[in-house]
Amino acid sequence: MKRTLIIVLAAAAVLLIIADASLFTVTQTEQALVTQFGQPVRVITTPGLHVKLPLVQTVIGFDRRLLDYEVPPEEVILGDQRRLIVDSFARFRIVDPLRYYQAAGVTEEAIRARLNSVVSSSLRRVLGNEQLLNVLSSQRGRIMGLIRDQSNAEMHGFGVTVEDVRIRRADLPEENTQAVLSRMQSERERVAKQARAEGAEAAARIKADAERDRTVLLAEARATADTLRGEGEARSIALYADAVQRDPWFFQTWRTLQAYRDAFAGGTSRLVLTPGDDFLKLLDRAPRAADPPPTTPP
Repeated sequence: MKRTLIIVLAAAAVLLIIADASLFTVTQTEQALVTQFGQPVRVITTPGLHVKLPLVQTVIGFDRRLLDYEVPPEEVILGDQRRLIVDSFARFRIVDPLRYYQAAGVTEEAIRARLNSVVSSSLRRVLGNEQLLNVLSSQRGRIMGLIRDQSNAEMHGFGVTVEDVRIRRADLPEENTQAVLSRMQSERERVAKQARAEGAEAAARIKADAERDRTVLLAEARATADTLRGEGEARSIALYADAVQRDPWFFQTWRTLQAYRDAFAGGTSRLVLTPGDDFLKLLDRAPRAADPPPTTPP
């Protein structure tokens, strides 16, 4: 009884070992190549449980997802002889495991090295026919499409499809950048000088216009003042003459009194007159209306 149990357990163990060596699983993100003594036998692209010959056949798995590869930055000469440092990357997918295995083997290092060479060559070839403005404008999508198509055509024989190629960054070389910055600075300085000159010209024009307007306004104001002053003086003289004509004796007496005030106000004035001068008549006695008006010296 014990011997039979041992035989059954041994047989079960052998079956488990054979099953483990014969069965393998392909996941949703994988595809497999079955080789027999190093020679490809079949390609498996459907996920699930599959069978192989134990100890004879080997299963090699390949990723079926979209893979990224960053192309090292390199200097490219454009069609207008401009130099540009281009930093790009590519996305590829393994679509034919058999061709991939025959061209690059099991690891991805060989295919990545080949992809680097292909993408770099396509990049140089396409950008060598393009202007700098095209690379920096909306034309970049078209340029990337050309690079992708050329790269894809060359990588087709390796069982790889290049899904996309993109320029992450495009910069001028350091010496060109400094030259461009110097030109930009010179241009900005020229624009600034022009703006300052135009501002100074506008300021001078405004000042000249203001000075002209000031001169005109002052001249007009002086002319108006002189006119008004002349009219006032003429009116004053007319009124004074009319008043004098109405009562000459009063105004003559009033002017004589004003002359006394102006002559004797300081107390140190000296007058040299003849004894009978009419100017001092008002000092001798008070004036009366019947008296003739005194004589006022000029």
